[in-house]
Amino acid sequence: MTIRSATFIISNSDYRKCPDDGKPEYAFIGRSNVGKSSLINMLTGVKGLAKTSGRPGKTQLINHFLINGSWYLVDLPGYGFAQISKQSRQRWQQMTERYLLHRETLTNVYVLVDSRIEPRPIDLEFINFLGHNGVPMSVVFTKTDGEKQREVMRHVNQFKAAMSEDWESLPDMIMTSAATGFGRDALLAHIDSINNSLSPTLS
Repeated sequence: MTIRSATFIISNSDYRKCPDDGKPEYAFIGRSNVGKSSLINMLTGVKGLAKTSGRPGKTQLINHFLINGSWYLVDLPGYGFAQISKQSRQRWQQMTERYLLHRETLTNVYVLVDSRIEPRPIDLEFINFLGHNGVPMSVVFTKTDGEKQREVMRHVNQFKAAMSEDWESLPDMIMTSAATGFGRDALLAHIDSINNSLSPTLS
């Protein structure tokens, strides 16, 4: 897939106020500071499309970006230990869960996992939440350039083993690095494949 255009459309806190044109949506979410905004910018090829920050909790709303005029990339607030109040965390969680469970045009969720660290319960719990609720999802490992490949693969294999305790078959998994561009083609091809299964005109 070639990204010809990537345009910010809207930010809001209510899934019912998201675009109503019926275009498929691919949501990106992960633990706070997993590198989500950097990955989105790398994926679209538009520097600064998604706002990056060294401070966890930068994304606070549901953000829609229209890609090639045919599908939406959705940037969701991160989960985890952002330095915000308990009340704000609860509000974000409720907003995100409502989107994930009730958004009819949500086509796939890409859960971002930091490849530099061992499996974290919060990531596994979130993935199991999606699985239990029948939300289609894939795992995207980020920051694969941040450690030696032997360590990266050790963490990835540990994550697969941990997921296998609850999953009969594992979802698709894609390795990426926003810093080097590694995995960009694979991730876009994954989206393209889903789009093709919906309608060839979406590619």
